[in-house]
Amino acid sequence: MPVSNGVQVSVRLIPKARHNLVEGVIVRSDGTGVLKVRVTAAPEKGNANEALLDILASAWRLPKTQLSIKTGTKSRNKIVLITGDPAALLALLNA
Repeated sequence: MPVSNGVQVSVRLIPKARHNLVEGVIVRSDGTGVLKVRVTAAPEKGNANEALLDILASAWRLPKTQLSIKTGTKSRNKIVLITGDPAALLALLNA
């Protein structure tokens, strides 16, 4: 979802997985889409959150400094903010 300073992405994080993996978009029961991501890190001391940002930055070929967790730092459901030009970021994410 575009916002004034970038794009917000809804993420469902699965910590303590066997592999780091961006599974893709899944549809929730309410019809909204969410990006499902698995990380090997445990959800202790922010390790899973850091791993999430690492894997997303790598997958999208963006500097990690452009990504931050806006909401859900203590939840599996998160909103990740990618700062930058919304139109360019949406084109990158949709590619």
